[in-house]
Amino acid sequence: MANGKRNAGGKAGAMSAICARWRGNEFAGLMGSNFKLNRHIDMGQTFGRMKHILIALFAAFAALAAPAALAQDAAIEEEPARGEVLYEDATAADNPGVPEGGASEAYSPMAPTEGKGMPTAYQDDALASMTFQDQYTETGAYALGMHNYILMPIITLISLFVLGLLLYVIVRYSRRAHPVPSKTTHNTAIEVIWTIVPVLLLVVIAVPSISLLAQQYKTPPEDAVTVKAIGYQWYWGYEYPDHGGFEVISNMKTAEDALADGEPFQLAADNRMVVPADTPIRMQTTGADVIHSFAVPSLWFKQDAIPGRLNEKLIEGIPEGVYYGNCTELCGTLHGYMPVTVEALPKEKFEAWVKEQGGTMPGAAEVEQPDADADADADAAEVALAD
Repeated sequence: MANGKRNAGGKAGAMSAICARWRGNEFAGLMGSNFKLNRHIDMGQTFGRMKHILIALFAAFAALAAPAALAQDAAIEEEPARGEVLYEDATAADNPGVPEGGASEAYSPMAPTEGKGMPTAYQDDALASMTFQDQYTETGAYALGMHNYILMPIITLISLFVLGLLLYVIVRYSRRAHPVPSKTTHNTAIEVIWTIVPVLLLVVIAVPSISLLAQQYKTPPEDAVTVKAIGYQWYWGYEYPDHGGFEVISNMKTAEDALADGEPFQLAADNRMVVPADTPIRMQTTGADVIHSFAVPSLWFKQDAIPGRLNEKLIEGIPEGVYYGNCTELCGTLHGYMPVTVEALPKEKFEAWVKEQGGTMPGAAEVEQPDADADADADAAEVALAD
């Protein structure tokens, strides 16, 4: 009986311990779940606060950006008018001999040649639309030839060789064809070949590349015609320092005017940068407000126009014709509406155009100077005789 009571007491004690342990685990689990719940609640509140803070920051940014956007829109509306006023002032005040309508009435722009100096549409020629435009300067022709006859063949051969080598390795050394992998780590012949061949290829590319760089940085000759392109937001001004310093303001034509004149829209300008054909051009660029970039792809020319800095580069003799470009530096809202239209005229027509703009040819002042000196001498002689 005593043993039975002891066994019963022992079993009861064990059951009590098990119940206590189970209750402890349940309590711990409950506490853990409460802790996790509280943690999730705290994280949710934190994310909620962060969301409200982000919304407030976004609202503040929108409130600050709205006046700037309105001011920029107002500037967009004012800029074309500003360009027109500048051009009217230049033609009316600087050109007293020009009719009241301005020089544009007497000047007849040259008609463009289809496919010359302009991009090619994909519908007209898919291949030509994906490569460089035809080049009309000596440097441009050299660069295009290097691209077509040196770079592209080398790039194509290397790409095909690597592709063929990759396919060969996939087939030759697959698990099915080559179950036991090779443990080769070095091959002297292959290592020598893959070191020497790339070096030779780089030398072949480097020689014409260095020559092209040298051509692009030639110093303009002394008799080169200077044209200074000034980038504004968002139009161009062309100043002619050698011809009296007058400036021509150039804005983009409307779609109707461009199509009526047979010119590509967004590349046609109301006033072109006129230069003499087959004459070296000393092209200078600068910016009046932000950084712009003066680029004419068919002349292989691109130069940044930076405020406070005057960049200079040579454009070789340009054949007669019309050549189109645009600003290639992100300069603001109307960056895509800053076309460049270059017109190369025969020298006689260029001289006539300069006179219409109120400018002078470089030698005209030197020719008139002796006459002025002779008149001064004659006046002095008359005064002496009168005395």
